[in-house]
Amino acid sequence: MAGNLERALAIIELLAKQGGSMQLAAIADTLNIPRSGTHRLLAELSEQGYVRQDEHGEYVLALKLVSLALIWLSTGGVLDISQPVLDRLAAASGELARLGVVEDDHITFVGKAQGAKSGLRYDPDMGSQPPLHCTASGQAWLSTMSDEEALELVSRQGGIGKAGPRGPKAPKTIQQFLQDLNGARKRGYGIASETYEAGMTSMAAAIRHPVTGLVVGIVSLAGPTSRLPETRLKELAPALLEAASDMGAATLSSPYFKRSPRVAPVAAVVQPVEAKRKGRPRAA
Repeated sequence: MAGNLERALAIIELLAKQGGSMQLAAIADTLNIPRSGTHRLLAELSEQGYVRQDEHGEYVLALKLVSLALIWLSTGGVLDISQPVLDRLAAASGELARLGVVEDDHITFVGKAQGAKSGLRYDPDMGSQPPLHCTASGQAWLSTMSDEEALELVSRQGGIGKAGPRGPKAPKTIQQFLQDLNGARKRGYGIASETYEAGMTSMAAAIRHPVTGLVVGIVSLAGPTSRLPETRLKELAPALLEAASDMGAATLSSPYFKRSPRVAPVAAVVQPVEAKRKGRPRAA
């Protein structure tokens, strides 16, 4: 039974990541599941409304899963507390603002607001889980931990040299990774310029629960590197930190954020240098 459940969930994840339709044989071969077993699982998923066949007989995700996710986000209060803040941050920056929720050993993007009205626009898929070692979101979260804890989480994703989408400036050594992490601690927010994707820059700050002090999420800004040089990032930093602080305060009204992330307790955060100078409360 457990094996069938794992296989069914693997099929759903594959179809979600694929974004389009897939033939039964392709699903079976990709997941290394016998075609007869794949057919039975697809039939069951179709009967339950999670998968459907298109006019060519290929399989795609049905909207039931999307509907359940939206219902969960609505009842959990996540979007209620985040969307006004994201809209304000996107309008002030003219770039893509996103909310990532911390859960277990990963971050999942669940909310966004697009500030760019014209020109180049960066708009990756929602629901994605960014690699921690080469993204601003990962950097912002990991910078709230000790070096040892940060390296342990990165190792769970395959380590610094993990294959996959990475930009030309992605850290290639532990020393370089820790240097980037220390920079994020001093600033109070993470910066990733062409480390995850060529031509793209992002910045992110951690969202802390005001009572427990635990990091529950990440707020980020991302856009073309040509629009986000170092001077522009510094200009946007106060708005980013304010958004993280506002979201942290608002988590008190969200049923979802009343739970604690299932991760090991993190080390104390180094007081952000820029926040000290401005007399701002620590937001990351």
